[in-house]
Amino acid sequence: MSAVAERTATLPRTRTRAGGEPPDIPLLAAFASGQATNVRRHLEALRDFSRTEFGSSIARPSEGHIQAVNELLGRLRMPLTRAVRDVERSGRAAQRPNPSTEQLHELLALKSRAHDWVRATERVWDFYFELFGQRQSVFGEWLFSCDRIALDCYQHVYMHLGSVRSIPSPPPFAYMRTGFSPATYRRNIPLRKLGRQLNPFPLVQLPYHRMVNPWTMGAILHEVSHNLQNELALEKAVPAAILRAVRRTGAPSSVAMVWARWNREIFGDMVGCMLGGEAFVASLIDVIGRSPEQALGYSPHGVHPTPYVRTFLSTELLRRMGFPDTARTYEKAWRRLYPSTAGSSMPPDLLRTWPACVQAVVDAVCYTRFRSLGDKALREVITFEPRHQLMIEEAGSRLARGVDPGVVPERFLIGAVRVALDRRLASPETLMRNFYQELSRR
Repeated sequence: MSAVAERTATLPRTRTRAGGEPPDIPLLAAFASGQATNVRRHLEALRDFSRTEFGSSIARPSEGHIQAVNELLGRLRMPLTRAVRDVERSGRAAQRPNPSTEQLHELLALKSRAHDWVRATERVWDFYFELFGQRQSVFGEWLFSCDRIALDCYQHVYMHLGSVRSIPSPPPFAYMRTGFSPATYRRNIPLRKLGRQLNPFPLVQLPYHRMVNPWTMGAILHEVSHNLQNELALEKAVPAAILRAVRRTGAPSSVAMVWARWNREIFGDMVGCMLGGEAFVASLIDVIGRSPEQALGYSPHGVHPTPYVRTFLSTELLRRMGFPDTARTYEKAWRRLYPSTAGSSMPPDLLRTWPACVQAVVDAVCYTRFRSLGDKALREVITFEPRHQLMIEEAGSRLARGVDPGVVPERFLIGAVRVALDRRLASPETLMRNFYQELSRR
């Protein structure tokens, strides 16, 4: 018998109290009973979420998001439920007079296993409780506004595919984090913060500093595009198309492999540009315009294109979308910031061939027809033309005055608030307030 079991088993029992009260339960029996009670109550506490517990505002999570998380929790509770029943069975045996050491050790082992399942389930429960709980804060309407932009991107793309695809559900869900960079977690991929459980819907993580500056929210378009690459079954087709296109330029295979390695971030930029137009590129330059050492730096294992060449991908696409003057203006400003590539750590072959590769990569991503798009190219699926930029500019003027900007798509409001800021049509605080007010009342 272990030292702990010996000490607890030999503790004296308390005699019957005065007044006929029942005797105290022996400590060991109380311990055994308590373990079963504790894990059962912990299991019951990790219950399903209800939409009503997160308030009644428009910002609360949708029924679809609640159901998806509850299904995940239900799967996690199945092994936990079995573990709790095992503890209850073992606890009953350990409450009998003079339980054996084996019975006590079985109870302790089963209790430990149940607690492991509790922690795993609680980790997931806590994660979504925090996400959903943000919608009850003062930032609820901001997050709901970001949801609307993401949903608009999905709707536009799926409405213009060349063939029918299963409709993704639930749509992306935005949440806020401190830090510098936005991020996304795709549907049905294992997340470390969920104990490697599959995430049931796309998550778009937005830094607080981006949300207070909505003219930088081209990040939403970029992060949503990462999800679309997988939802549209392009995660293998796009890098393969890039490899073929870059090799056709005569660039070495090592260079083609670099461009293919960058495919996800390139796809995010290209689709973001087609969804948002000029404002997306301006927002991108805000982010990647850093010190010359950073902008010209090359990471041999990085998934982001070297910032210096990354801008030229977007300006090349803008030019082909019908915005040659804007593309030329951005390129001129970019070259003023970085007049020379001297000192760049990019491999010589990459540095020598990037202008031809940029054109080939834009062709590969945006103008190649893919079977999963119904034999359409992305540029045929996603519509953005100069007339749309005129809509954005008019909406920006209205937004600055606090007037209804009209029936422009939600994603265009990022460009609208950008135009209003650049033209100093209203104060940044006014523009931020009007931006979220318009999106949250739609």
